[in-house]
Amino acid sequence: MVIRGGTVVDARGERVADVVISGGVVVDVAPGVDIPRRATVLDAAGCLVAPGLVDLHTHLRQPGAEEAETVETGARSAALGGYTAIVAMPNTDPPVDSAAVALEVLALGDKAPCRVAVAGAITMGRAGERMAPMGELAALGVKIFTDDGTGVQDGGLMRRALEYARGLGVTLAQHCEDAALACGGHMHEGEWSSRLGVPGIPSEAEELMVARDIALARMTGASLHLLHLSTARSAAMVAAAKAEGLAVSAEVTPHHLALTHAELAGYDPVFKVNPPLRTEADVAALRAACVDGTIDAVATDHAPHPPERKEDTLDLAPPGMLGLQTALPVVLAALGLDGDGGERRNGSIGNGSGGGDGGDSRSRLSPRAVLGLLSWQPARIAGLSRDQGGDQGGPVEPGAPANLCVVDPGCRWEVDPARLASRSRNTPWAGRMLTGRVRHTILRGEPVVVDAEALR
Repeated sequence: MVIRGGTVVDARGERVADVVISGGVVVDVAPGVDIPRRATVLDAAGCLVAPGLVDLHTHLRQPGAEEAETVETGARSAALGGYTAIVAMPNTDPPVDSAAVALEVLALGDKAPCRVAVAGAITMGRAGERMAPMGELAALGVKIFTDDGTGVQDGGLMRRALEYARGLGVTLAQHCEDAALACGGHMHEGEWSSRLGVPGIPSEAEELMVARDIALARMTGASLHLLHLSTARSAAMVAAAKAEGLAVSAEVTPHHLALTHAELAGYDPVFKVNPPLRTEADVAALRAACVDGTIDAVATDHAPHPPERKEDTLDLAPPGMLGLQTALPVVLAALGLDGDGGERRNGSIGNGSGGGDGGDSRSRLSPRAVLGLLSWQPARIAGLSRDQGGDQGGPVEPGAPANLCVVDPGCRWEVDPARLASRSRNTPWAGRMLTGRVRHTILRGEPVVVDAEALR
């Protein structure tokens, strides 16, 4: 197979070149290669050819909530979004707190159109009371452990888990939320929650646990990854931890880079997420943290829910939104392209909150840097990069595993929830025009998406 006429973009730089693939690996990267007879040719004119995207934070819902998503449908959504690997969160039913459940999810992912890695739970049942068998799960290749959906409230237990994780060489990923402070909240506590009369979740609910767990990382010397950070002060604490030399990494979601709490002015549950959408100042700070390297990765927190659940009232609807098929254009708009984070056919994003304004040159990144946040940097955090024994995120060069995506940065398309691959429809971008789309996705040398259509 030959990917013809694109600009190859990876951690080493950019160059115009064709990419030749055979036997599941890249065999040549050069301009104007001779096309072998009977080779499949994929057009990449005007496109970027990059290592496949890697999502650190995907909710696949299987086992237990297959009405919302399955490993198959979630992986198809991922492939259409340019992902060649995703990390499935453990808050399933039953949760991934045993080897048996982990093996079930891994088996379901064997034939998926992207690699499905599994995160294990830190505690049994994600109940925060006693540790899960991390050693047993690590022996299966599990690299990340988290009770995502709830933070580990017991500081002593979190300390012991970090000490154990350090011995195993794995990373703990924390959902930073003080449950007592967040209890009963449905959106950010601030101006809009006061206007709407909706109980809020204060920024301090996140920030207190960020501070505690950075202190525990310092105490234990363990690797700590902070999930879906949402506030300016959280980002500032991560910057300080990194300056101190601590093994702390952090992610942010596309929606926290593009939307603010003002989106909930109409009480629409599609904008209810956890952590909640924050203020315009928080959005600006998170963008700046991506630019200066404080934030290591953008992760989707893809959280499908059946329509009937998201159509409930704001107080009863579950938090979460889809993200796999829209992450790349949303992040390109927020960080890498002029314009807003998603234009409606009849106007600009949202309701004038300012969260979608992408014009500040201090919060701009090159497309290559954006791809780094979505590809090779999360691959390293997930333990999936080539120098860690994995097959994701490495330079596009001869001998490299052919896990690639081809991105058309100028393609404009309207988000139609009915045409998304997910079983659910809870996307905040419904009816909006996005710029940037994945044209092709290659998994282990085989095309799984061609011309923005899934092949399986």
